Amino acid sequence: MACAPALIDRHGRTISYLRISVTDRCDLRCRYCMAEQMTFLPRAALLSLEEIALIAERFIARGITKIRLTGGEPLVRRDVGELVKRLGRHVGAGLEELTMTTNGNRLAEHAGALADAGMRRVNVSLDSRDPETFRYITRHGEVDRVLAGIFAARDAGLAVKINMVALKGLNDHEIAAMLDWCVAEGLDLSLIETMPLGTIDEDRADRFVPLTAVFDDLAASFPLVRDPHRSGGPARYWRVDGTGTRLGLISPLTANFCDTCNRVRLTTEGVLYTCLGHDDQVDLKRIVRGDGISGLDAALDAAMATKPARHEFDIAAAAPAVARHMSVTGG
Repeated sequence: MACAPALIDRHGRTISYLRISVTDRCDLRCRYCMAEQMTFLPRAALLSLEEIALIAERFIARGITKIRLTGGEPLVRRDVGELVKRLGRHVGAGLEELTMTTNGNRLAEHAGALADAGMRRVNVSLDSRDPETFRYITRHGEVDRVLAGIFAARDAGLAVKINMVALKGLNDHEIAAMLDWCVAEGLDLSLIETMPLGTIDEDRADRFVPLTAVFDDLAASFPLVRDPHRSGGPARYWRVDGTGTRLGLISPLTANFCDTCNRVRLTTEGVLYTCLGHDDQVDLKRIVRGDGISGLDAALDAAMATKPARHEFDIAAAAPAVARHMSVTGG
């Protein structure tokens, strides 16, 4: 693959991480993420998997070293395994890591194929191990299906990191137990503050838990030592001393991490967003379908010139920071 100049934004940050939403659809309806009655994009509006692969490969040529497939729920898109196979061929040849964020609902049936295609790690969203709480948060999910997916992924040789959104009055009392369980099962855990993205049926401020307070509580019960590990994303890591488990904190409201942002996001309909919390965008689908791959480089350079310095999240604001849901942009 031909080399090209690295992607460097107007603030001097090198962009090396691309998150791709392969679908805005999801088979769960998590309360902090979606409204119960969602209107999804018509399938005709989506990038084809071939177009996603072509765009991703141009990003790799421009220095992207990590790609994460997201959604919505990526495993609900038919033939997504073919995209994983194609991108997996670049691992070790420009691409350092190909990963996926999934709700785990369909992971048991796909874990082996993901590992065979070159994926080595998955992030699984699991906000509670209590069946009733899990069903309430997801509106209809069955936690046993997700747990089966986690164990299948581990058995297939995939490293598994649990993503848990801290929610006041719902699962904040389970966080220590979740970390205990992750230690026992040899899994990593990342805690995430809820973010004001898209209109939902509840007030996010009512559920917001600052991770600064959560960390203080955990540090009183667990031997946490700072870990210099970087996954390429925004998490800051600690290790539970004497174990192989890392604890990550993703805290966009209480500990802004934008100064080191290395990420851009491609939506399922081909729009490139340079910031999760802003509406600056470039329509890559239009360019690919009009000019072909040859038009992408100029578009990517233009996007770098508009990437903002930071997001502006305010959990108490009357309206979300942006109108689009996380499932549209890609988690």
